[in-house]
Amino acid sequence: MTKVLITGGSSYLGQHLVPLAADLYETQYTVYRHDPWGQGFRMNVRDETAVMRLVASLRPDVIIHTVGSNRVEKMAQVIEQGTRNMTAAAGEVGARLVHVSTDVVFDGHGGPYREEDPVSPLHGYGRAKAAAEVVVAQHTDHVIIRTSLIYGLERMDRGTAWVAKALQMRHPVTLFTDQLRNPVWVNTLCQACLELASLDYRGILHVAGEQAMSRAEFGLRMLDWWGIGERDTLQLGLSDPQEWPADCRLDVGRAKALLLTPLPGVDTVLKSA
Repeated sequence: MTKVLITGGSSYLGQHLVPLAADLYETQYTVYRHDPWGQGFRMNVRDETAVMRLVASLRPDVIIHTVGSNRVEKMAQVIEQGTRNMTAAAGEVGARLVHVSTDVVFDGHGGPYREEDPVSPLHGYGRAKAAAEVVVAQHTDHVIIRTSLIYGLERMDRGTAWVAKALQMRHPVTLFTDQLRNPVWVNTLCQACLELASLDYRGILHVAGEQAMSRAEFGLRMLDWWGIGERDTLQLGLSDPQEWPADCRLDVGRAKALLLTPLPGVDTVLKSA
């Protein structure tokens, strides 16, 4: 049976991905601190020796690398150095590397973006992810999945959870009307990752929901779904175009042609739930 190693098993994506992968493959996963199932390997992806040792011992056929960080103080190290270490380890054992990236590698001036469009990130997270993509691209057997805002209907995503908590505490919250994205259902992204684990495709692939919507539209949909009615401190507004990319819509035509996994938009997912 194919052996798969998933990094970031305790992340929002990881907590959905690990159980699904275990139904299809011989699956191992890593965590940094919290372990949802108590069966993972504790590992800091910034530790090159630890990464090389673990991958050498497990010898996975596929590594699905989901680890990231939005904490400014360690963002670049976790994303860039962590990816560099994991890519090197994948090379040592000849593993296929499925790397999860983001739509904010783009500057938001030219959406919808195709896979071959040049990147030009505006902020630290986007720059770190863009640098990581360069590293992964040096590995022979790789696929870089660019995706967007991840949400689920059984476990609240972290962005919506932050908004809900702020509203509960009556803190001001602004949802941006000028940022366009392609939110992706976590089940969709998981299935695409697992399909690409064994698919003979190399390079970049845009995997996101086919429906584009503003951050405000998406945020309101999620608040409605989770029944968050307390919105006295919620407002709609514009973002800083120097700091935040406005139009990060992704062209998902290539993924729709390649994958069996459907890419439904938010409204389709909500209607079918």
